[in-house]
Formats: sequence, structure tokens, C-alpha cells
Amino acid sequence: MKALHDGLLKYAHIYHWRLEAWAVFPNHYHFVAHSPEDAEDGAASLSGLLADFHQSASSWVNELDGRVGRKVWHNFWETRLTYQKSYFARLNYVHQNAVKHGVVPVANQYPWCSSQWFERTATRAQVNAIYSMKTDQLNVLDDF
Repeated sequence: MKALHDGLLKYAHIYHWRLEAWAVFPNHYHFVAHSPEDAEDGAASLSGLLADFHQSASSWVNELDGRVGRKVWHNFWETRLTYQKSYFARLNYVHQNAVKHGVVPVANQYPWCSSQWFERTATRAQVNAIYSMKTDQLNVLDDF
């Protein structure tokens, strides 16, 4: 898990994506990020980030399992967030994803997500505002 988590953070940094929320699990991950300011095409930049991250992670996992060439990542969905309320709700959704999946009772106890970082770096008012956002109306594929 640490390697997958660190890999996502590494490739986001390489491609100049500014992560604001992330959660990494053995079978999927979520993140909310801002595209690079100098990117003419944010979608192309995201495709490059994901291609490199998936290639690196797949090679590493397959080497560990002795399964060279096995397909590890099967698909991904992206959403361009254009409404502030939806953006804030998705930040909350991603920060709280480990709780949703029953992995931990409190999000900041899950080491492979952004909750600890968010609570440490944001103001108390920002944390309260984001964590109060409703997520039940979000349309996020997350049946893992």
C-alpha cells in the first residue's frame, strides 16, 4: 500500500498536478487535484500521469507476484469539477473513503489517504466546512 500511495504522490508531483484529496486501496484509488497551470490540455496531462503511474505500479506488483505482463489496472473515470459545491463534496468523499469502505472508523486513521495531511494543513474552519459537505448525492463509481 505504501508503494502505491507513494507512487501516486510521486507521479502527481512529476506531472505538476496539485493533489487536494486522495485515497489509495489495494483494488482502487480516488483523487481530487488541480491540473498544471501551464498545461494546454489538462486531460492529456492527466492521461500521461495515469499511464506512467499505472505502468510503474503494474510492473512492480507483477514482479512481486511473479506475473509478468498481467493487466493490473483495468479502467479509470475522470470528472472535471466545475461547481464549487460538487468540488467540496468530492473532497469530503475522497478524504472519508476509507470510512465508507469500513476500513477505519475515523478517516485520519487510514495512512494511505489525505485526511491526516488535510487536517494538519487546513484551518479548522476549512476542515469543518469540507467535512460537513453531503456526499450522498454524488455519482461516484465506487463499488469495490
